[in-house]
Amino acid sequence: MSMPLADSSRNQTRPVFRGRALPLPAYLLLVMIFLTVLGVSIGSPSRADAAERGTGFGTWAPISAYGWHGSMLVGGVHTYCITPGAPAPTGQTTDHGISGSAAGLSPQQLVGINLLVTTYGQTDDPVQAAAVAWAVKAIANRDETLHAFGYRGDSLAGAIHWTMSALSPQHDRAVQERAVAYYDEATRAALGPATADGRLVFTTDAADHRSGTVRVDTSSAATGTVTLTDAVFADSGSPTLENATSGSTYGIRTAPPAEGRPYTVSGTGHFDAGLAAAVRHFTTPGGQETAGPAGRVQFDVSGADSAPRVPPFSPAISTQVAARDARGGKYVDEVTFTAAEGSWPRADDGSFLPVTASAVVYRTDAEPVAGAAVPGDAAIVGTLEVTTEPATGPTAPYTVTSLWEMIAPGYYTAVWSVSAADQLPSVAAHTGPDFAWTERFGEPSQVAVVVPPPPAPTPTPTPTPTAAAEAPPTPNGRRPAELAATGTDAATLRSPTAIAIALLSLGIAIVSSRRRWLGAPSRIG
Repeated sequence: MSMPLADSSRNQTRPVFRGRALPLPAYLLLVMIFLTVLGVSIGSPSRADAAERGTGFGTWAPISAYGWHGSMLVGGVHTYCITPGAPAPTGQTTDHGISGSAAGLSPQQLVGINLLVTTYGQTDDPVQAAAVAWAVKAIANRDETLHAFGYRGDSLAGAIHWTMSALSPQHDRAVQERAVAYYDEATRAALGPATADGRLVFTTDAADHRSGTVRVDTSSAATGTVTLTDAVFADSGSPTLENATSGSTYGIRTAPPAEGRPYTVSGTGHFDAGLAAAVRHFTTPGGQETAGPAGRVQFDVSGADSAPRVPPFSPAISTQVAARDARGGKYVDEVTFTAAEGSWPRADDGSFLPVTASAVVYRTDAEPVAGAAVPGDAAIVGTLEVTTEPATGPTAPYTVTSLWEMIAPGYYTAVWSVSAADQLPSVAAHTGPDFAWTERFGEPSQVAVVVPPPPAPTPTPTPTPTAAAEAPPTPNGRRPAELAATGTDAATLRSPTAIAIALLSLGIAIVSSRRRWLGAPSRIG
């Protein structure tokens, strides 16, 4: 809580040093000592390891009537007394670095002093430096600070007024106000660690390599910024997250640097665990111990996937036999590869990783039914195999020609398959060790038919010649052969004219016949 300020207008007795009033001759003695020290410091070269007068009020000497109220400059760093009552550190000074046990102070005292020295103490303003000096001494040893110069009260403001009203009256109230405010702030300083460290821990979603998390693991509570490589934060879509807190887990979505290649997500971060419960500790033989800024506990973190993320890949193929109707010869198939899932895997140089497919060709007597099981009487004729080219991958079809020939008639059907067991390890890493794809039996596009040759013609035997049976005579008494010899057919004989002629011819024939039997015809004279 804030303390009341002392009234600089009221009469004050002469300042005392360490509880005893100094007689007037003693003042003259102190002035002589100061002049001697000042002359020595002017006449002698300054040493790099010696503390120098910094910013503040009073006399820069081991002992003086009003003391020195401000900073001591060591190597360009403003330091402040943490052992009030001891002589000012004007001699050789040793830098012990950052210490969490300087002067036997507690962590709470150290974090408060560090707050003041770091935040306000690095200044060229004498009022601010003097206020920091009073507040730091009060935190280190309040009782000694209040009463070192003869003040008998219990108020920091009163102790400051006791001395500053005589040393620099015009700055008395300003120093009081700031010192009291600094002291109150320092006593409420959050206790931070002396040191801290941490790391980033990444996880990968088993079902989707593009999803996962990053967790900030630190040794102390801290806040900072995390930046991802090859990923973004799921909530914002940005690779950078500010105000990330230790112990928190954040969802991420990956952004693979190249299609089809394994990749690793990583990240870095810078975190702040608050003010260190430590100071930069300086000591001077026979003089005060002083504290420089230890600053805030800041540290870097980093992390990466424990194993590369491998994009999944499921290859498949489509096929087309060159000709359904064949006369035999080699089995020719056209095979086209596709990625049924994921992207085609690639090598580091960007080329396509090779994928191998193989087929078994069956022969059946009956046309196969698409999707049916392979018949038990199906004969295995041979196999086919093809491997994609790194330059073309799945971008062009492949023509596969068997080393064997289709000889026997029947239906020849190829059944293609792709298995992880037949792939390079780099490909199997994408497909998974259990991957297998098989084309269904009897696909119409995979059936080639070899028809049997037509049967040889049966020779026709030459008939043995036989006597032809004589046909019965026609109505005119002639046989067909005789009619044929005369050039007369049966249809002509059936006409009336033909019949009349026939009858006339018959009558003449009869008469002629009778004359031959009766002798020569007599002449009628």
